[in-house]
Amino acid sequence: MSQYRTFTAADAVEYAREFGGIADPQSLVSSQEIGDGNLNLVFKIFDRDDVSRIVVKQALPYVRCVGESWPLTLDRARIEAEVLQIHGQFCPAHTVKILHYDPALAVMVMEDLSSHAIWRGEQVKGIDYPQAAAQLGEYLAQTLFHTSDFYQHPYQKKADVIRFTNPELCDITEELFFNEPYEVHERNGYPRALESLVAQLRTDDELRQKVAGLKHRFLSNAEALLHGDVHSGSIFVAENSLKVIDAEFGFYGPMGFDVGSALGNLLINYCALPGLLAPREAADAREKRLDDVRTTWQSFAEGFLALAAEKTRDRALAYPGYAAEFLAKVWRDTLGYCGTELIRRTVGMSQVADIKTIQDEVMKAECVRQAITLGRTLILAADHVENIDALIARVRQNG
Repeated sequence: MSQYRTFTAADAVEYAREFGGIADPQSLVSSQEIGDGNLNLVFKIFDRDDVSRIVVKQALPYVRCVGESWPLTLDRARIEAEVLQIHGQFCPAHTVKILHYDPALAVMVMEDLSSHAIWRGEQVKGIDYPQAAAQLGEYLAQTLFHTSDFYQHPYQKKADVIRFTNPELCDITEELFFNEPYEVHERNGYPRALESLVAQLRTDDELRQKVAGLKHRFLSNAEALLHGDVHSGSIFVAENSLKVIDAEFGFYGPMGFDVGSALGNLLINYCALPGLLAPREAADAREKRLDDVRTTWQSFAEGFLALAAEKTRDRALAYPGYAAEFLAKVWRDTLGYCGTELIRRTVGMSQVADIKTIQDEVMKAECVRQAITLGRTLILAADHVENIDALIARVRQNG
């Protein structure tokens, strides 16, 4: 197995037998392809008792949802495996465990999370996981602090910036976040009733300048090793457990991008809930989602400052007060990137189940309108929303 080929279900079973670390490899007998993403093949591997034991994931040499007309580097599999291994070193409780990686086949073997559920799907159904937000904040604090200049030796940091340069996947992010939603583009998709609102995004000079600044910081600020695509569809949850997966968009970038992406997806669900649940259930779920937003930020911020106080290695960055000043800058970035996530998930290509599941087209348009309007507000007001309480107040004002 030294040269690349696309795996079949039978190939995945054989590979799991060899590299899954199972005491009785021959007990693995079947597989099911479960990949519903845009880029990869994902197989669950089952034993004789039809219990899922291992997951095998293979990168395809093109964007799966488009086809071979959009080729894509297989090196993203290396980046994903190594990002998750590093994040797992610093936050093992909340990072999926990678058991094996093969660069030639662009295949990784990872722990099975069948005991968990995808957080987005649970949110769509109105199912609450009270511990998840704090756990997500802990994951963000641990991974972003320990891969930043506060903790990493400068030689290692500079080498890792090169090691995790990810131009093709970053190009996708740059287009989907910062370019296409603000242009007339064939990949965009939104309710026709909102055409005038979306058209305003293209001609709003102040907004476009703010988005340009966010893109420039994304291109330039190598603050930490990001996951690069932190959303509720790449997070598995169970009672008292949260695991982050899918880090193929990882690279060194601005910390606020990961935090903003996470908060943005919570707020997309907030906007969508009136179209997903009955009125009273939706109102209760919205309050829980705002609690999740608050808790995620607070857990991240408190965790980051505690780590900075205890473990900062750079003498200048350890000077009293600097970590808090830096965190204020991360907050402003977080708000801006949160806004771009709201807009790109409702105007651009990467639509999400929170919106797509809404059956009533009029209600769907209203939920999308709220998300676009909130996204624009956060991008424009990022320098003036002082803290998490002010953010919650802005969200409530949005409707």
